[in-house]
Amino acid sequence: MAETVTTAALAPRLAEAIRDRLISGDLKPGQRLSEAALSADFEVSRNSLREAFRLLTKDGLLQHEPNRGVFVATPSMASIIDIYRVRRLVECQALANAYPNHPAVQRMRAAVDAARAGSHKNDWTAVGSENMKFHAAIVDLADSQRLNGFYAQIAAELRLSFGLLKEPELLHAPYVEMNAAILERLEAGDPKGAAAALEAYLLQSERTVLAAFSRI
Repeated sequence: MAETVTTAALAPRLAEAIRDRLISGDLKPGQRLSEAALSADFEVSRNSLREAFRLLTKDGLLQHEPNRGVFVATPSMASIIDIYRVRRLVECQALANAYPNHPAVQRMRAAVDAARAGSHKNDWTAVGSENMKFHAAIVDLADSQRLNGFYAQIAAELRLSFGLLKEPELLHAPYVEMNAAILERLEAGDPKGAAAALEAYLLQSERTVLAAFSRI
């Protein structure tokens, strides 16, 4: 009974930690997950890890294949279209109603600065990670823990979509300064203008991802 209670309490935290690795790009679409390696890495039992796998499989982030194991899910074109639809609804509204002095604005600025530094080093994986932080900070502007939790799921699926593409520079380079321009509008006290720029940005990003995806 004690082990069951421990597993039930630990599994959601483990699932969140694995989701964070998906968002950071450490885990790639189609990658097989090793129970032995992850249990040692997180210092948890395999039972707890399997329950975390079950939760993430239910969310569509992992796939269980009988007699083969657990794999990172591979997004479809339909799921990418749906992700961007949700992003426009959530992010643009959060930005349009934002307070320019909200603490999340500082995290947006830090992400822009770090992305610029990464681009100068041609470290496009790092640029992608900072881009994810920038957009998570936009959602933070809404001051909703429920929305933040929901967006973490969307962010993980989005990073998996990025992981399918073979041209990370093409995917990320144009958006470093676009993020900066959105931030500057918000800091200047024009959240509605920032939201309009973000909507155009997301439409362009969606077209880029879908075009690259269609060539896979």
